[in-house]
Amino acid sequence: MNTIFAVLLVFVGCCSNVVFLELLVRKFPGCGNIVTFAQFAFIALEGFIFETNFGRKKPAIPMSNYVIMVTMFFTVSVINNYALNFNIAMPLHMIFRSGSLIANMILGIIILKKRYSMSKYLSIAMVSLGIFICTIMSARQVNTGAEGSEDQDVYAFLHWLLGIAMLTFALLMSARMGIFQETLYKQYGKHSKEALFYNHCLPLPGFLLLSSDIYNHGVLFSQSTPVEVPVIGQAVPVMWLYLLINVITQYVCIRGVFILTTECASLTVTLVVTLRKFISLIFSILYFKNPFTAWHWVGTAVVFLGTLIYTEVWTSVRMALRGKEELKEKKKLR
Repeated sequence: MNTIFAVLLVFVGCCSNVVFLELLVRKFPGCGNIVTFAQFAFIALEGFIFETNFGRKKPAIPMSNYVIMVTMFFTVSVINNYALNFNIAMPLHMIFRSGSLIANMILGIIILKKRYSMSKYLSIAMVSLGIFICTIMSARQVNTGAEGSEDQDVYAFLHWLLGIAMLTFALLMSARMGIFQETLYKQYGKHSKEALFYNHCLPLPGFLLLSSDIYNHGVLFSQSTPVEVPVIGQAVPVMWLYLLINVITQYVCIRGVFILTTECASLTVTLVVTLRKFISLIFSILYFKNPFTAWHWVGTAVVFLGTLIYTEVWTSVRMALRGKEELKEKKKLR
């Protein structure tokens, strides 16, 4: 029952979150810091009240380990948001982050000395190919879409290239964090709510470094068009309303993912998150009319097909069907 509930939280929360994030980013492309700060502050406040009982409950995992995990988590969150400032379209952003399987496998081989089957290597090759196709096509759009002199075209392309480098670094850092978290859970047990709180509470002082940017975007949000909220009957700047909904849906999404990590195997979690990304991607393209060519569709299909092969969903389906057939045969014999 917990698994079904967690899956619903992931799909409803994460898909809604992507919609309101894109609404925010389309209006103010550099608003990633204020969005991240609001998300972290909300989740930290909720955890401080309900998980730590106003700081009276001691953590099960040593604080020194949380400091390491939080440093990586904060870095990944900030860099992923900053990448949107470098001509990175939201669909490409989502597709690129689907490459987490590649990063996990590479670091698993290097750090944990893991070995994988041929189907795993095939799936990773497919995911890499799909991301490469989408990246190349987006690079061509950056070159052809920029209007101006040749120097401006080169600047736009280098700007975009820096965004790709940031996404790549965040991808590898996220994979390293996942491996570190896996080793902690093996040693101390799984404490999803506790990890959720400390991952969002401890980085809050780091936002002091970004305070001027957060303040400036807060002023811009306050100057946005006011809309009346039916429940309270008050007019609120629309960007603040979008931010509030984004924060709530982000909490629902992350809560669902953290529950899944304690209830399901990592492959199941990967499959659910990847399917969620696919639905979010399709919605983003159709609703916001993001530029997406036939080659982008090919790349996307290859990425998600590779992911499904990696999670061995085909094997699971065949085994389930075979089990049903055997059950029918047994009933016939009776």
